[in-house]
Amino acid sequence: MRLIEDVLAPWLDQMREAAGGFDLFDAHTHIGRNDPDGFKQTPDELVAGLGRCGARALVFPMHEPDGYGDANDEAIAAAAGSDGRLVAFCRVQPRDGAAAVAEARRALDAGARGIKLHPRAEGFTMGLATVRELVALAHERQVPVLIHAGRGIPALGEDTVHLGAEFHDAKLILAHAAISDLAWLCHELPRVPNVYVDTSWWNPVDLIALFTLAPPGQVLYASDSPYGSPTVGAVQTLRCARQAGLTDEQVRGVAGGQLARIMAGETPLDLGPPPGRAIAIDPLLERIVSHLGTVISRAFVRADFTEVLGLARLACAVGDEADCAPVAATVLELLDLFERHLAPPEDGRPFPVAARFLVAAIFVARTPDVPLGPLPEPPPHPVRSAAEQGPP
Repeated sequence: MRLIEDVLAPWLDQMREAAGGFDLFDAHTHIGRNDPDGFKQTPDELVAGLGRCGARALVFPMHEPDGYGDANDEAIAAAAGSDGRLVAFCRVQPRDGAAAVAEARRALDAGARGIKLHPRAEGFTMGLATVRELVALAHERQVPVLIHAGRGIPALGEDTVHLGAEFHDAKLILAHAAISDLAWLCHELPRVPNVYVDTSWWNPVDLIALFTLAPPGQVLYASDSPYGSPTVGAVQTLRCARQAGLTDEQVRGVAGGQLARIMAGETPLDLGPPPGRAIAIDPLLERIVSHLGTVISRAFVRADFTEVLGLARLACAVGDEADCAPVAATVLELLDLFERHLAPPEDGRPFPVAARFLVAAIFVARTPDVPLGPLPEPPPHPVRSAAEQGPP
């Protein structure tokens, strides 16, 4: 993780300066050690990652199959001892019914500042009666509810919009670019200004659509740490914001200004309407984006990606005269870093750490109008190809 952060940290510094400065506030991070997916993160590890980019963050427990009481207390204690770096949310299992509402109330009384719900991991829908009770509690306390908003959750966005319209003092944050409902949700957001979308997602095509179509005041930077990195997530989010045409003021709001106001109980910023402009992409870059998307999808499921990675490399051979030549060259450098550092997944994680360079590459390819940052000097020895190293 530190390697990709070290590579992209100068890019973040460059973007911060271009926007006139901003205070990063990450809307989506986790701590825990018992999640069945194999990911782990301690409070100290999270604080260190945030410190490397000068960010603070909302934090909540990872999946705890045996219950959330102790995990919520750990998050609250971590926030209390973080010198303002962390703001704790509690997590509950709505299928526990009244016990879930009681635990949320207890945790809020103990210092939690919001509630996290994960419909897919814990097998419920947003139409569950207990979810409505939890949102009513958030409305009563005027705190946010952050909701995992990935695929495969029936009526997630529709139910959330209805809850937002009913409980206007609750701030509802749909995670992961609300990808399951993004096709229609952006058109509904102006009428539910207390519904927000976070940017913790790997595909720049989705994020650019979000920034193009959604009111910028309803989009919040997020990394999904430890699945992502606060530094890398900020670079990826803000490159897409700039590609979509957001102004300096809007970028500052997305980066953390809006979330800071929400958590302080202040009136949210009005950052104007979405840009809503069509964004053309060079067909040569579109080919690179398409092939890299396939590489990333295969890497994430530990399938052999060597052939399609080769196609992505060949797609970068655009020639020195092409307008997109600098972008293609940077993509190739990031692919070199990926192959140089490729190794089997660590700590039970489902994909290799080096795959983060692939994700950085696709973001670069899809944001050609945003200035490129510096990259390290190439290695002094030949880079082994993915084919020579074998699949992850």
